[in-house]
Amino acid sequence: MPRDRRLLTILLVVLVQMLGASMILPILPLYAKNEFGLSPQMVTLLAASFFAAQFIAGPILGRLSDKVGRVPILLISQIGTALSFLMLAFAPSASWLFAARVFDGITGGNIVVAQAYLTDIAPPAKRAQYLGLVFAMFGISFAIGPAIGGFVSGIGLQIPYVIAAIAATIAVVITWRVLDESLPREEREARNLDRIPLTAKMVLASRPLLLTLALGFLAQFVLGLLVSTYALIGEAYWFAGEDATSVNIRIGLLLTGVGVAQVITQTRILGPVIARIGEVKTAIVGTLTRGVGLVVAIVLPSGVLAAVGGALLAGGGGLSLPPAQAIATRALPDRFRGGVLGLFNSVASLGTILSTALGGVLFAMSVTLPAWTGAALSVVAVVPALFLLRTPGVAVGPDAPTEEAA
Repeated sequence: MPRDRRLLTILLVVLVQMLGASMILPILPLYAKNEFGLSPQMVTLLAASFFAAQFIAGPILGRLSDKVGRVPILLISQIGTALSFLMLAFAPSASWLFAARVFDGITGGNIVVAQAYLTDIAPPAKRAQYLGLVFAMFGISFAIGPAIGGFVSGIGLQIPYVIAAIAATIAVVITWRVLDESLPREEREARNLDRIPLTAKMVLASRPLLLTLALGFLAQFVLGLLVSTYALIGEAYWFAGEDATSVNIRIGLLLTGVGVAQVITQTRILGPVIARIGEVKTAIVGTLTRGVGLVVAIVLPSGVLAAVGGALLAGGGGLSLPPAQAIATRALPDRFRGGVLGLFNSVASLGTILSTALGGVLFAMSVTLPAWTGAALSVVAVVPALFLLRTPGVAVGPDAPTEEAA
C-alpha cells in the first residue's frame, strides 16, 4: 500500500482519538455501578444511550461532511468527545453520565467522517483495506488504552477520563494543524449542484446496500451484547471473588489482547485473505470466526480461554466489517459516500442500541447468556453475506459472481 501523508495523518488522528476512548471502556461500567449505584440493566442502558444518539446523528454528520468537507465535521465531533470525557470525570450524579454519553453520541461523527475521508483517497479496489486500517488503529488503541485505564483508575477514578479528554484534544490539534481536506471545494460544489439527497427510496432500491446494512446490523448487535456486559462478565465469571482494582487491571489486559489481535488481522491478514477469496467470503469467514470466539470465551470460567476467545472475536470482526463497508460505498454514486457510511454506521449503532439494552437483561438471567446469544446470532449474520455472494457487481475479488452464476 503506497504511503500517503493524508493516510498517515488521518490514521494518527483516529489512533489518538480511540486511545482516549478505549481507556474508559473497561472502567466505565464498574464506575457507574460502584460509584453511582446503577444496576446491570442501567449500566447497559448507559452504553446504549451513546449508540442511540449516534444512530440519530451519524447519517446527518455523514451528509454534512459531503457538503462542507470532512475536516470541519471531524473537528466538531472531536471537540464534543473531549467535552464528554470531562463530563464523565466530574459527573455529580448518574444523570450526568447519561448526558455525557448522549452528547458524545450526538457529536460522535469522528469515525464515520474518518472512514469517509479514507474512501475519498483510496482507490475503489483498496477501500476495504483502507477501512481495515481504521480497525487496526482501534486495535492499537485497545492494546494500550484499556490497560492504562485499568492501572490509572487505581490512582483516582477520575484520572482516566481526564487523560481521555487530553487525548481527544490532541486529536483536535492534529486535525486542525496538519490534516488536509480530502474533498476540495470544487468537488463539493460539483456534488452539490445535483442537490439530490440520499433518500429511503434510493436505499431500498439497492440490494447490495440493504444486504450490507443487514450484515452491519447483525455484526454490531453481536458485539453490543459483549460491549455492554464484558466488564460485568469479568467481575462475575472470569475473575469472580477478586477485588475491583484487580478486575479492572485484568479486564484491561484482556482488551489489550483483543487490540493486538485486531492489529494483526488488519495489517497482516485482511489484505491477503481478500486477495485470495474476495470480500464477501472474507466477511463470511470473519462472522463465523467471531461466533467461535464467543463460545471459546465463555465455555469455562477461565481467563486464558477469555483471552483466546477475545482474540478470535477481534479477528472475526476485523475480517467482516471492512469488506461490508467497502461494498456499501460502491452501492450508490460517489457523491453519496459520506451519507452511505453514515447510514451504515447508524444502522450498526441501532444494532448496538438494541443489544446493549438486551445485554443487561440477559446478564441478569445468566452471566454468560449474552455471549451464547451472540454466538448463535453470528450464524444468522452469515445469511445476508450469502445473498451478497450471489449478487453480481458488488465485490472486488475472486468471489465476485458472473451474471451467469447469479
